[in-house]
Amino acid sequence: MINQWNIAPIYDIPKWFQDIVQEYTKNIPTKGDFVSQLLWHRGIREEKELHTFLDSRNYKPTSPFDFGQEMKRAVIRLNQAWEKGEKVCIWGDFDADGITSTSVLWEGLGQFFAQELQLSYYIPNRLKESHGLNCEGIDRLAQEGISLIVTCDTGSTNLKEIDYANELGIDIIVTDHHTLPDDRPQVVSIINPRYFKNTHPLYHLSGVAVAYKLVEALYEAFPDIPTQPVEDLLDLVAIGLIADLVELKGDCRYLAQEGIKKLQNTNRCGVKQLLQLCKGNGDRPMDISFGIAPRINAVSRIHGDASFCVKLLTTKNLKEAITFANQTEEANLNRKELQQTVLKQAHKKVADLDLSTTAVIVLEDNQWETGVLGLVASAISQEYGRPCILLSTMKTSDSNNLARGSARSVSGINLYDLVFSQKHLLSGFGGHPFAAGMALPIENVPLFRDGINQKLKQKLDITKLQPIIDIDLTVTVSQLTQELFKELKLIEPCGMGNSAPKYLVKNCWFTDVRNKNISSKKKNKTIKYLVTSFKLCDSSKPDGIFGSWWGHSSSEILSNQNYDVVIEFDYNKFNKQYEPRIVDIKTSHSELNLNVSESPTVKNNIVLKTNNNSETLFNKDFHKQKWINFLGIVKYLINHQQSIDITIFQEKVAMGDRTLEYSLRTIEHLGFIHTIENNNIYFSSIKTTINEKEYLKNLQKTIAIIKEEYLQTLLLNK
Repeated sequence: MINQWNIAPIYDIPKWFQDIVQEYTKNIPTKGDFVSQLLWHRGIREEKELHTFLDSRNYKPTSPFDFGQEMKRAVIRLNQAWEKGEKVCIWGDFDADGITSTSVLWEGLGQFFAQELQLSYYIPNRLKESHGLNCEGIDRLAQEGISLIVTCDTGSTNLKEIDYANELGIDIIVTDHHTLPDDRPQVVSIINPRYFKNTHPLYHLSGVAVAYKLVEALYEAFPDIPTQPVEDLLDLVAIGLIADLVELKGDCRYLAQEGIKKLQNTNRCGVKQLLQLCKGNGDRPMDISFGIAPRINAVSRIHGDASFCVKLLTTKNLKEAITFANQTEEANLNRKELQQTVLKQAHKKVADLDLSTTAVIVLEDNQWETGVLGLVASAISQEYGRPCILLSTMKTSDSNNLARGSARSVSGINLYDLVFSQKHLLSGFGGHPFAAGMALPIENVPLFRDGINQKLKQKLDITKLQPIIDIDLTVTVSQLTQELFKELKLIEPCGMGNSAPKYLVKNCWFTDVRNKNISSKKKNKTIKYLVTSFKLCDSSKPDGIFGSWWGHSSSEILSNQNYDVVIEFDYNKFNKQYEPRIVDIKTSHSELNLNVSESPTVKNNIVLKTNNNSETLFNKDFHKQKWINFLGIVKYLINHQQSIDITIFQEKVAMGDRTLEYSLRTIEHLGFIHTIENNNIYFSSIKTTINEKEYLKNLQKTIAIIKEEYLQTLLLNK
């Protein structure tokens, strides 16, 4: 899929703004110009906002009692349970946000209720129970004498289960951040930031942050009871916040900043073991997003039951912590292997789709394990720039003939609303605008696929759907230094709403390009990763700097070719060096200045030859003419060194997205390459040895797709 690059403009930054930024960069030998440009582009343009963004000490956190009567009712009911010696159960969730939420309440409420005797927790089994409350679990708690359930990271839409608990005499306090039901549930209290306007500083709180606010309220109401400072919970809050990919704005950013400070000096032996396994020291959000969080999440994805992860995060027993941490490591290796397998299978299924008519990618398979479908759906949605839903139709003893799966979306498309529009076909679902889980009868899958695609097509023009890469800064290779890294580290923690900076390096080239495959091995498991290492060079630094391109082969980088490259710039803790990591790559626009006058003529003999090998591909003059027309326009643009709006180009060549993608791929074998920037497509020609057999093989596939598109057009016009 072709990525669209949105390049940030260069701003004339006011002096007062630059002066403030320089206050925070005075220990770095830079002027702060890059971070000033980035912050201004991202809309931070007020003095107070700038100070609070760059230093959490300047931020005044919002009171937990901003939740109003809902928070007050929760505090009163918990106090009543404490005074009467009632049994309270924390009902959590199995992902990293849910596990940390449970851990925060386990320790926070544990200051008021005796753990194990009065206070317990319940984590649903991911593979058997899925998210949220369920009646079977509530039955078990009733038999144990539980009279109050406090949910965390779940519960808002479990109306049937809440009514059932009420019938059994169990009160419920909901702490959650997921989408709200139409009517307030019949609970003692529902503490959910979705009730606020989206500009409120608490609106973006994740489950763990909401749980923390409840504990904070109890500490404020009864300050003489707790013996553990509430701030000791902040390392757990940071893990859950960053893991759940909520927008790091307002109190979310403040809590994440303070939590990362705590994480660097954590006293939790389980967290220390996790950091050791991922070779992190806790000072970077990436230690969470690529280290701690995947290991916690892997447990439920592979085993279903993640209850021991709460013990891992809260135990004071080092031996126990080591055992639990090693279990998460093994689960994570299994997760990686399973994820690789499902991703390959999903890619094959996507290749059979016509993306020009597909608004929502919905795939199913009877061999897929549900635990990794969310991860794979996320990768597919980002790659193809549209929502993706993956469903497992695997039949198990408790599947009840249901397809179960996960969905992920892209910016600007509310996934929850889309799935909700098909609720009549579902047996259950939940989530938020970017992610959802669901179950539906297997026989309903075709209707669901058609319905959800039709719904999105009614809302937007799907021909405009394509992955978008937002580029923050344009730099030279010589500017990719330790000083730049430290300067841009000021914007951390990065996440939703504050993504890691992406840099554009123009007219660069590569040397020392080689495959550097990496393996992770533990016990009998070996996971292999394809990585290309290289030196990135440009006129500012011809000797270059080392970098990497994950998931790509060295054959994808041509020698004697100039490129425009989008990168992230980070510290490689294994090699102990700062390095660029490729996000996307396109041939440099300067290549349009190559002398291409000979290339189209030389290639005509192969491009348009009509011997027995190729004539059979064109069994109708229409298909042949369409291909000739496509090549003619490409060569015209090369010879005249012109670009063209991609939408206009598609109209001129009369091709849908899928046909165009295969056509562009085919002419690469002739040395015709392209790049797209700001919705304009550029073509250039490079000298290459033409493999006629490989070209004809690709041409055959392309012509088949042209025919398929032609037949679909005929059917639609009948």
